[in-house]
Amino acid sequence: MSSLRFNAVEEAFKKKALEVTAPSKLTSDYFGKYVFNQATMAKYLSKQTMRDLKNVTDKGATLDLSIADDVAAGMRMWAIELGATHYTHWFQPLTDGTAEKHDSFIDYAGAPGEGIVEDFSGKLLAQQEPDASSFPSGGIRSTFEARGYTAWDPSSPAFVVDDTLVIPTIFISYTGESLDLKAPLLKALHAVDKAATAVCQMFDPNVKKVVSYLGWEQEYFLVDEGLYATRPDLLLTGRTLMGHESAKNQQLEDHYFGAVPSRVAAYMKDIEFEAYKYGIPAKTRHNEVAPNQFELAPIFGECNLSVDQNLLMMSIMKKVARRHGFRLLLHEKPFAGINGSGKHNNWSLGTDTGVGLFTPGKTPEENLLFVTILTSTLMAVYKHNALLKASIMTAQNAHRLGANEAPPAIVSAFLGSQLTAILDKLENSTSEEAIVVDAKKKLALGIAHIPEVFLDNTDRNRTSPFAFTGNRFEFRAVGSSANCSSAMATLNAAVAQQLIEFKAEVDAKIAAGSTKEKAIFDVIKSYIKASKAIRFDGNGYSEEWKAEAAKRGLDCETSVPKIIEAYTSKSSIELFKSTNVLTEVELHARNEVKWETYVKKIQIEARVLGDLAINHIIPVATRYQSLLLDNVYKTKAVFSVEKAGKISAMDLSLIEEISEHVSIIKKSVEDMVVARKVANVIEHEQAKANAYHDSVLPYFDVIRYHIDKLELIVDDEMWTLPKYRELLFIR
Repeated sequence: MSSLRFNAVEEAFKKKALEVTAPSKLTSDYFGKYVFNQATMAKYLSKQTMRDLKNVTDKGATLDLSIADDVAAGMRMWAIELGATHYTHWFQPLTDGTAEKHDSFIDYAGAPGEGIVEDFSGKLLAQQEPDASSFPSGGIRSTFEARGYTAWDPSSPAFVVDDTLVIPTIFISYTGESLDLKAPLLKALHAVDKAATAVCQMFDPNVKKVVSYLGWEQEYFLVDEGLYATRPDLLLTGRTLMGHESAKNQQLEDHYFGAVPSRVAAYMKDIEFEAYKYGIPAKTRHNEVAPNQFELAPIFGECNLSVDQNLLMMSIMKKVARRHGFRLLLHEKPFAGINGSGKHNNWSLGTDTGVGLFTPGKTPEENLLFVTILTSTLMAVYKHNALLKASIMTAQNAHRLGANEAPPAIVSAFLGSQLTAILDKLENSTSEEAIVVDAKKKLALGIAHIPEVFLDNTDRNRTSPFAFTGNRFEFRAVGSSANCSSAMATLNAAVAQQLIEFKAEVDAKIAAGSTKEKAIFDVIKSYIKASKAIRFDGNGYSEEWKAEAAKRGLDCETSVPKIIEAYTSKSSIELFKSTNVLTEVELHARNEVKWETYVKKIQIEARVLGDLAINHIIPVATRYQSLLLDNVYKTKAVFSVEKAGKISAMDLSLIEEISEHVSIIKKSVEDMVVARKVANVIEHEQAKANAYHDSVLPYFDVIRYHIDKLELIVDDEMWTLPKYRELLFIR
């Protein structure tokens, strides 16, 4: 190890992880301490204000300014008691991250110069005005059209971080278009609530609301801060653009669920303590498959709140990592040759009557509802498999999908042998065989084993992007750094549209003279047959599946810029318009942002890779080559011709090999720069993104291959960049 890297490691080790000073009481005693939740509201708001606010959040009533004033007054009092001096509207621009602008509570008491007071009105709570032209908008906003608004989302509680009251909001333009990821999610959740409630009422009139639930599993890597600081590629791109695999990585399968390293355990304890204070119900923590890779997961929650909690959690994780001498890596593939990091989205639907719509029931009626929702979901995933893939596809996630346990870039659904057999039997049965109505007019399916489908009565398929896991679907393709809003808005909107179609088809059959039971059964059968192509229980990594998926008509595209096009296909535009989630203008604008972001990501990586190759790798390699040349001359001067020839032959072979690698690296970097310059003059973002994917990105693997070969040749003392064997094993 070079002295530079040794010192970096020593510095990292000297940073003592802070002790977690959690109070000596139960977690429940301080859980949600910094959240303006229902329990806290009851102390600061009147009962009438709470009832009015509940009507807004639960029933969609209009938010009256007087309600906002009352809430703002109570919220300000609570926040100031916790030490808050500022407030901010916390929103989710089209960057996959969050944004905030802090304003203090102070205002003049009267005329200027007459002193100040702490003030926070309903107007300030409900709305702020950030510069909309400074965030990605895809052309919706420009410098001379800068006005935009953030608007309070009362369904997600405010919270206090340090000295700031944080208010979750949506972000819209002056002309009303969504400029964020939260507004479409809220619209999609409303759409699936309305559509699913209408379907559920065909089975149980008591259902008044359907809620979408999300449980995310956050995978991440930790790296010693000192080592991180000496890797410019990690620092600037979040991943290693070069590095030969370590002799030992994950092949022994000893890291997964292994004993958590003590430094990491202290970190995990610390982030849980912080999470609990913000009402985030962190439940599970463990080692993941790759070395230095870990996972945490909370208890499931309502989708909108769960998304906000994940964004806050990622912020907490980054902050706490620095306290423990670590850097958090959320990139989907920070290291080649080992597992990447995902954020599995466990998604389900449930009614206000306590029924889980993906939970098989104990009665035939409950199971018919279960099969209805299940088959409608399969139809939605089948129809929009390309769009669902687009919802999770980024430059970072493209490196992960289809490698080392990540699902492939082909969306399919895994059901397991039992559910598959049930659907196959339903598809091939006649209505007379399958439906029996008893004396009490209760519907019963004539398939005896349907009521015996129990939770988790399915296998697991880690190569499936969309797997049924007992009482939910696990959307495994979502990336570690992603905002879950994009995938969840798309999935909920797709299912909402399909449920609307389901009810319309059933109603049409009833109007034509069919019984309700037969109409439902006939539509279910048609869905099972039509969506069969999306069901796949085999190995998603196999070449055979890629060929089979193409035959089935599933989207097999792997180019990120082309995958993004699915957002503006005719079917996608119709989907988002019919559910009132996104307009065609908004969809085209978002695609512009996605293509632009892709270009910038690849552009940054290309620049970093070129800089490291020319200014770090080649100088080190040629310096070592010079030492070998010097050794050849000295050997010939000291030893006999015969002996010197044998010794020199080894060095000359290495010298020649180094020259070959250096020559290819230099030429490839030069060609990559030319390709980048050609791409940069393309005006249309879609064409530019395609050019970066087709003409710039291919050089990455070529350059990396030859750099990694040099890493194995050059003297370890001279190689200035920390190697995988040092980065991947926390001591």
